[in-house]
Amino acid sequence: MSGKEDRSPQADPAAGQVHPPDGPPSGRKVLIIGLDGATWNVLKPVMDEGHMPHLRRVVDTGVSGVLHSTIPPITPAAWTTFLTGKNPGKHGIIDFESYNPQTNKLEFNSTLRLRNLRNIWQILSDKGLKVGSINIPMTYPPIPVNGFMISGFETPGPAADFAYPPELKPEILKRWPDPTLRAKWQRRTFGGDRLFAENLDYIARSFRQGADMTRFCGERFGWDALMVVLKLTDNLQHKTWKYIDERWRDRDPKRRDMVRACWKEADNAVGDLLDYAEANKARVLIVSDHGHGSLEGKVQPNLLLKHWGYLVLRGGTAQGATRTRHLFDRMLGRTRKFAREGDILHDLAVDFTQTRACVMHAGMAGFLYINLEGRQPCGIVPQSDYENLREELKDRFLGSECRVRDPEGNWIQMLRDVHKPEDLYGCSRKDQPWLPDLMLIPHDPLAAIRKKRGSKPVRWLSRRRIEGTHRPEGIVAAWGPGIRRGATTEMNIADCAPTILAMLGCAIPNDMDGKTAIDIFEETPKTAYEPAQAVADSAPPEEAAFTEEELARVSDRLSDLGYLE
Repeated sequence: MSGKEDRSPQADPAAGQVHPPDGPPSGRKVLIIGLDGATWNVLKPVMDEGHMPHLRRVVDTGVSGVLHSTIPPITPAAWTTFLTGKNPGKHGIIDFESYNPQTNKLEFNSTLRLRNLRNIWQILSDKGLKVGSINIPMTYPPIPVNGFMISGFETPGPAADFAYPPELKPEILKRWPDPTLRAKWQRRTFGGDRLFAENLDYIARSFRQGADMTRFCGERFGWDALMVVLKLTDNLQHKTWKYIDERWRDRDPKRRDMVRACWKEADNAVGDLLDYAEANKARVLIVSDHGHGSLEGKVQPNLLLKHWGYLVLRGGTAQGATRTRHLFDRMLGRTRKFAREGDILHDLAVDFTQTRACVMHAGMAGFLYINLEGRQPCGIVPQSDYENLREELKDRFLGSECRVRDPEGNWIQMLRDVHKPEDLYGCSRKDQPWLPDLMLIPHDPLAAIRKKRGSKPVRWLSRRRIEGTHRPEGIVAAWGPGIRRGATTEMNIADCAPTILAMLGCAIPNDMDGKTAIDIFEETPKTAYEPAQAVADSAPPEEAAFTEEELARVSDRLSDLGYLE
C-alpha cells in the first residue's frame, strides 16, 4: 500500500487558518484531470502501442498506480467520495438513485442531498483559495465557490442553470453549445461504421472541449486548484468494450483502430492540460473514479427473491399493466420512473402487503431493503425478525443456490459479496436509516438489475451485445514540481481530497476518512489536521433539483449506459 501520514493528535489546527487570496501557502497550484472510468488494463496497452505519449510521459516521469474505488464502484458514490474524502456511509450517496423507505419512492441524487457536507472546493474556498470545477459528476446544481463551477453530466441540458457564477453560463454557451455532454450513443438500423465513427467523433470532440474549457475558465477566473473531468472516457468503454477487450478486439480491426484513435484524442487533451499546468508551475493529479471490465450478463436478484418466497407480485392484470407501460416507454425511448414520482412499480408489480424483501434499485450492485414494520408504509417484517432475516438472506445469496455456469461452462458464484452497509462503511443504521439492508455485489462480468425477465437468475449476453461495466481498480498519477519520478503508488479514492489539500499546504479536516498519500512527494509534506467545520444547512432539501421533464431526460441518458436497469 502507499505510504500515508499518521493522524497525529498533536497536529497543529492553526495550519488550517484562512490564507490570503494571492495563492496557496505551499506556493503551488494543482491541476486535476479526471479520466472517468479509466483503468491501466486498457490504457497501458494503448500507451505501449504509442497512441498515448502524453500519459506515458506522466507515468515515466511521475508517480502512478491503482486508485481503489468505493464499494460499489459507481460514478456518484466514487466522485462524491473523491470530493469529500469520506466514504458513502458518511456522505450518503451510493447510487444515482436513493430509496426513501418512508414514502416507498425513489429519488434522484443531487448536490441538494449534500448540503450538510463540505466538499474540497468549499474547504479551499473558505481558506481564500481560488477553485475551478468542470464537468465533475454529482455537482448539479452547482454550488457557490470562490471561483467557478460547471456541473457534471447529470445536468439536464444547456437550458439548466449549470454554471456558477450564473453570468458564466452565457459565456460558455456562446463558445460551446453542448457544455453538459447530453448526447447518448446513437443507434440506427444500418448505421454501420459511419454511425460508429460519428459516435466516436462526438466523444473525441468532448475531450478537446474539456481542455479548451479548462483554459478559458482558468484564465477568466484564475485558480489555485482547478479540475476537469473528461467524462466520456467512461462512455467510450461502456459502448466499445468488445473492440477494447483483447479477447474480441481483433475480430473487427477497423473498429478496434477507430477506438484506439479516440484514445489518442483523449491523450491529446491530456497533453494540452499538461502544457497548461507547466505554464502555471502547477502539479498535476490524474484520477479515475473506477476502472472498467466486460459486462457479460445480468443478475436478477428479485427473481431469486420471488422463487424463494420473499417477494410476491400482484395479480396477472397488474403485472401485464406494468409490462405494457414499460414497453410503451421503451418504444418512446424514455425511462419514466422518476417522472412518475419515483414509482417502484415501474419495473416490478410488487405486492408489498405480502413482500418481505425487494431490491428497490440497482446500479450494477443490488440494493435490497427489508419491508420493515414501522419503516415502510406497508411494512410486514417485525423488528424482532430483522437481523435474522438479514442473515438468512445473506447466507442464501452467498450459498450454493446462487452458483451458475457461465457461457464457457465454468461454475461461478453470481455474487462476489453481500454486505451489511454498517459493517462495510463503519456507520450505524440508526444514524444512516436511508442505507439498504443488504448490498449485493455481483461477480465481475455481471451487473445486478432490478427488473425480472424470464425464468433464469442470470441473463447472459451474446458477444454482439457485450458492453463495458465498472471495476474497483481505477488509476492515479501525479506529476510536476516536488513529485517523485518514475515511482509507483497505491491509493484509495478517499485519499484524494486530503492529498490535494496537502499539495496546497492546507490543513485537513479531521472527519475525512482518507489520508494523504505522502509517498508521491519528493519530500514528505508537513500535514496538519483541523476540526471539521459545522455546516449550518443540514436540513433535507424541500425544493427539487429537477423538474419531471428534466428527470426523464437524465434517466434516459443513464439508462443508455446501463445505470438504471
